[in-house]
Amino acid sequence: MSQNVNKQALLDQIKAEILRENVCPDLAETATNLVMGDGNIDADIVFIGEAPGKNEDLQGLPFVGAAGKFLNEMLATIGMDRSDVYITNIVKYRPPNNRDPLPDEKKAFWPYLTRQLAVLQPKIVVTLGRHSMEYFLPGKRITDVHGEPKRISFGTQKVIILPLYHPAAALYNGSLRETLIDDFAGIPEIIKQINKSK
Repeated sequence: MSQNVNKQALLDQIKAEILRENVCPDLAETATNLVMGDGNIDADIVFIGEAPGKNEDLQGLPFVGAAGKFLNEMLATIGMDRSDVYITNIVKYRPPNNRDPLPDEKKAFWPYLTRQLAVLQPKIVVTLGRHSMEYFLPGKRITDVHGEPKRISFGTQKVIILPLYHPAAALYNGSLRETLIDDFAGIPEIIKQINKSK
């Protein structure tokens, strides 16, 4: 139990630091909430999106709008729900009018995300969309590598990165939706392989 309390305390510390250091003050000014993350801090899987949208900003939780609903549906297809995984974004404040996060904003939040992952220690990091993928797999194109697990060194740990399309993109594009559901279906097998190789 103390392990969990410890993890939560460390995550709270990162949040407090973001507020104290006033990361991305322009974004903070227009946002309602700092959206850190949600879910099981002992999860094997961490999902990383790009930035909170309107619903996320209002509720202070990631992926609670239409894209979040779709993510929940996909989790159900592999026998999981939100309480089995942890969900966060690279950028922790909503960009105005849901615009894409700027390179400087991602860069400012990146060290906090890496610390979050160091605390969570997931077996697999699922990046949702190109914004969160490009930091883990620089120079790759999501159209080329979606659904393919990649093992990378991350700080002192090795982690499996699984790049997927963003659920929001798939909501408006039928063929992407199919692709994302197919890619998603591979997650249990990847986890099985990781557990086998331990």
